[in-house]
Amino acid sequence: MAKTTDAAAGTPATLALTRAGIAFTAHAYAHDPRETNFGLEAAEKLGIDPDRVFKTLVVQVDGSRLAVGIVPVSGSLDLKAIAAAVGGKRSELAPLDLAERKTGYVRGGVSPIGQKQALPTVLDESAILAETILVSGGRRGLDVELAPDDLLRATGGAYGAIARP
Repeated sequence: MAKTTDAAAGTPATLALTRAGIAFTAHAYAHDPRETNFGLEAAEKLGIDPDRVFKTLVVQVDGSRLAVGIVPVSGSLDLKAIAAAVGGKRSELAPLDLAERKTGYVRGGVSPIGQKQALPTVLDESAILAETILVSGGRRGLDVELAPDDLLRATGGAYGAIARP
């Protein structure tokens, strides 16, 4: 897998991957500004199985700590499971303004890589089944493809059973 040379892909995520020497491929597509299901849009426009395209969700654990859950766009995040995976009891999706401020990314472009503040990160264990997966590359209309283990290396994350179908 070759890394991209596309200058438009110079996001904090792609720069962090390049600095870390992690192989990735950037996949750009024309984002429809009316679209609100960003992950499924990426899967459809890139022609990739939605089970290999993962969304990044920021959660607030036990009312205070933030964490990141990465799950297939074909499913949803189990809020109790992500809380347990990071040592908490309960979680909820973080308020949008807080998630954007802490990650440095906008809704629909939140990448688990290269965030302003490194947050505890859990990747759904279903990712193990794929040689490569896609996650947001740091802006709407850009995904990066990389090996799941490389994603965990880039984020300091861990695998966990955090997705629901």
